[in-house]
Amino acid sequence: MSKPFPPSPYLSDNYAPISMECDAFDLPVTGELPRALRGTLYRNGPNPQYAPRDANYHWFIGDGMVHAFHIEDGRVRYRNRWVRTNKFRLERAAGQALFGSWGNPATTDPAVAGQAGGAANTNILWHGGRLLALEEAHLPVELDRETLATRGNVDYAGKLPRAMTAHPKLDPVTGEMLFFAYSADGPFTPALDYGVVDRTGQLQQIERFEAPFPSMVHDFMATRNYVLFPILPVTGSMERATRGEPAYAWEPAKGAHIGIMPRQGGAAKMRWFRGEACYVFHVMNAWESGDKIVADVMQYETAPLFNPDAGSARARLCRWTFDMAGDSDTFTRAYLDDMAGEFPRFDERFATLPYRHGYFACREDGSRTVGDYNGLAHVDLERVTRSVHRLPEGDVASEPVFVPRAADSAEGDGWLLATVYRGAEKRSDLVVYEAGAIADGPVATVQLSHRVPFGFHGNWLGAD
Repeated sequence: MSKPFPPSPYLSDNYAPISMECDAFDLPVTGELPRALRGTLYRNGPNPQYAPRDANYHWFIGDGMVHAFHIEDGRVRYRNRWVRTNKFRLERAAGQALFGSWGNPATTDPAVAGQAGGAANTNILWHGGRLLALEEAHLPVELDRETLATRGNVDYAGKLPRAMTAHPKLDPVTGEMLFFAYSADGPFTPALDYGVVDRTGQLQQIERFEAPFPSMVHDFMATRNYVLFPILPVTGSMERATRGEPAYAWEPAKGAHIGIMPRQGGAAKMRWFRGEACYVFHVMNAWESGDKIVADVMQYETAPLFNPDAGSARARLCRWTFDMAGDSDTFTRAYLDDMAGEFPRFDERFATLPYRHGYFACREDGSRTVGDYNGLAHVDLERVTRSVHRLPEGDVASEPVFVPRAADSAEGDGWLLATVYRGAEKRSDLVVYEAGAIADGPVATVQLSHRVPFGFHGNWLGAD
């Protein structure tokens, strides 16, 4: 008999897990779904199947559950499934949690010592003919695009050593998938791997390099000719973990270090830039402008997690600029917008290229705790304007996903899709906006009868 979940902020309200896998074949819709919107929105997020073994449970480590909304001819069907990772299967057989939080060996059952404990709970995307569920400390897991059945780990014919980031970059020009993995020499080590998978799904390149210190590197940046690795002072420590303390901690004295590597030059040509401490979970886009590299990121002045002094830490859209022709090892930072937000997205046909339109989940200052986003924002970086759709009181928005109207549509011509937790009703909806007019509210709302627990990332796969 499994144990009840203990009281915890990350196990209550819409962080609380749902206990079922289900299918719905024709969801109610208010408004009108665009007939040209045909495909599937996949979303991934934590949904622990068993109560945790220790007191350090965190939202980031729950078992991955994928939610799929298939849209066609104005109708929507829905399916959710847990990702059957090695961890999930072992714990399902045992009827209880076996792995300690963050893989802590002190709280992991000896029966699974040395076993892979990945949750595959952070992102999901299509590349090279595979639907991949991702998190940053373990191998990708392939799912069936229709049934969501787990097909198994993907190691690219044994060429992928141990992990892949949850945020690979898809190059719209070459079709390549660029990725990295931190702690490449083992938990909380300073080594990183960088790799490239070609458009057909074959791993073509992987190499290892050393960062200045072990860091939680959640996202990175890519341009046409460079990749950028932000080594920021949320540091990992096995000593802390084995003492029963959080494995990660904010150490601002270490500062910010950004490694810039030529895509064709490798780690031998890495160049490091330095700056004051900050933290970035997510990147909007990066590109080259003459001899400069420009990157738009959601920057926190202090880490919002693993930091007892975080207070009301908030991320804002910030532009980093690196002068590759100069001899300075510093870079400039300038905020582009003052609205607090997270989960930045854009028209990803313009990934690695100059772009104009960006979108993110947002909140008004002081209106919610960090992580509760009560609106969606669109920023026009050419006109320097922002438009916002504010949700009803008590509702919370997920990351927005942009879907182009057609393959050759102008940048920003399409729709924005997001899930919304309806706080008063304790359930979730899928909302669809015209991307250029989000302030007008959704053009269609798809109603679920249950909650989609707060998750992280999703992507759209258009119909064949």
